[in-house]
Amino acid sequence: MRWSHLSAQPGDGSLPDRAAPAAPPLPLALPGATVRRFGTPGFAGMTFYEIHAKSLINRVPGASRVPFEWTVNPYRGCSHACTYCLAGDTPILLADGSTRPLAQIRPGDAVMGTMGAGAHRRCVPTTVLDHWETSKPAFRVTLADGTRLVASGDHRFLTDRGWRHVSPAEPHQPALAVGDLMFGVGHFAEPPKESPDYQSGFVCGLIRGDASGSGVAVEGDAWVRADAYLDDVSLTEAVRWPELPSSDWFRGFLAGAFGAVGRTDRLAVVLESTDVGYLRWIVHALTHLGLVARGPGPVRPGATGRVETERHLDAALRFRHLTGASMGPLDASGAGVRGERRLAVADIEELGLTLPLFDISTGTGDFIADGVVSHNCFARKTHTYLDLDAGHDFDSRVLVKVNSGELIRRELADPRWAGAPIAMGTNVDVYQRAEGRYRLMPEILAALRDHANPFSILTKGTLILRDLDLLRQAAEVTRVGLAVSVGFVDETVWRSAEPGTPSPARRLEVVRRLTDAGFAVNVLMAPILPGLTDTDESIDETVAAIAAAGAAGVTPLALHLRPGAREWFASWIGREHPHLRPRYRELYGNGSYLPRAYQDEIAARVRMATRRHGLHRPSAPAADHRPTGDAPAARPVHDQLTLL
Repeated sequence: MRWSHLSAQPGDGSLPDRAAPAAPPLPLALPGATVRRFGTPGFAGMTFYEIHAKSLINRVPGASRVPFEWTVNPYRGCSHACTYCLAGDTPILLADGSTRPLAQIRPGDAVMGTMGAGAHRRCVPTTVLDHWETSKPAFRVTLADGTRLVASGDHRFLTDRGWRHVSPAEPHQPALAVGDLMFGVGHFAEPPKESPDYQSGFVCGLIRGDASGSGVAVEGDAWVRADAYLDDVSLTEAVRWPELPSSDWFRGFLAGAFGAVGRTDRLAVVLESTDVGYLRWIVHALTHLGLVARGPGPVRPGATGRVETERHLDAALRFRHLTGASMGPLDASGAGVRGERRLAVADIEELGLTLPLFDISTGTGDFIADGVVSHNCFARKTHTYLDLDAGHDFDSRVLVKVNSGELIRRELADPRWAGAPIAMGTNVDVYQRAEGRYRLMPEILAALRDHANPFSILTKGTLILRDLDLLRQAAEVTRVGLAVSVGFVDETVWRSAEPGTPSPARRLEVVRRLTDAGFAVNVLMAPILPGLTDTDESIDETVAAIAAAGAAGVTPLALHLRPGAREWFASWIGREHPHLRPRYRELYGNGSYLPRAYQDEIAARVRMATRRHGLHRPSAPAADHRPTGDAPAARPVHDQLTLL
């Protein structure tokens, strides 16, 4: 069903029985739309397509396995999506230990991400899923070690106080502040320039190391480089120890020495030689470049002495980047990253410029930008249903049905409308950030109240609290169902699997506030991820937190892998949890849903947890979050939520 079936000129008398499907595909060109952009920082770089829709109450296709028949979606696309952008020349840490400017990163590249929480966050290789460019007002963040990062105000960095926006557009978003400690390894060193001093140092380190008779195999690449350097430097002069070596000479010397007598032992760089004087020069060079050298200690005549760097990621990267040595890929998986005083925020400065900025999405939900852990955005596959791309377009192009209030009143007043329950928030969140500007929901809620039409809202946002008065008024005349989705409370899994959503703690606070306002709030424990959040411990911890927030009940919904999400999730599992790949293949086969027996088992274990924490309601339908009252009964299906 194309654009002509969705859009309409004002006054078109379309009726709900001819409503469009809940998620119709739309072409990129939107004829008749008013294109609008706002200059406020919160919407910089975003385009809103204001349309007059033909219908607002949409019938759900009969094949859909959901317990409701009608939905209302005033938006297509989602301004909840984060546009976490950095300057294009920001160096990004690749999985092999090298760096590349952010503007040159491409989907499929292997970069370094992280997993874990707090002081236990560790590096893991991850794959770039998407890459895009935008233009936004720029800020410069300066750290105590001199690192300077140019980013948008929306961009988030990991600190000792959690993820912090550089300059958030919304007052409830956590803001970065001077004194916050960034997490990471520190500013990446500039690569060496192959000056005459560097070339001389390289030849000296290689030749003298080879002559030490250590028995270490000399890398062929090092000799190829030395041959090229000897076109410009004298071999006789190069092998002499310099009286006043420069930094370039020290860098080249260590690169040559590594080619002759070096190897890696996980994160440590190890250099071995029988020449004690040569080893002392290695120590001198490492110390000059700010690296801690261990060894060589006392060395017996004819024995092999050893010098090595510290065994942590910062030292491993600094040696590679400073020296330009020919080294194999870095094995940094599992290496720890943590907040340090040298990574404290010293200044946050608005540049007063709108600059081209870039972002990527990765399997872990983050990446390491110039030595600090940086949040990214997951591209939503569903935005491709609009014939828009799943990266930049999802974040920056939102369709707004500006006639929603007028339209729903007309449809509710039509004699053929039977007053069936309406579910909202089933496709995109009706309380996404754009709702703060367009304020479509107050008119929709007022119309539903005036017609006493039952409805339910599912949200992950906090903006629903703005409309508490209208929700109370509606609840006096009809059935109002409110639900918040919280699949798990494990922050490690949340940051990895759902990095673009509000934290579980913030969602539970919404539950608490709505409950205090007198609503019986159901929590959809969704999605439950097989092998990750389906353990008894995870289920019990999540149910306990939901109970503490005052929820009236819990509905467990296991992961549903529809086409598009299925391919992405299979790739994510293969990278992050490869041991689970056979289990997922067995559980899902070629379908989208889990076996009935597995769903029944999950439901039973959640039910046991709800009994322990006082949330069990035997009469509550297992997966129905619609208003009940005079509404038709829900179909007995095993409903699940998709991850994306």
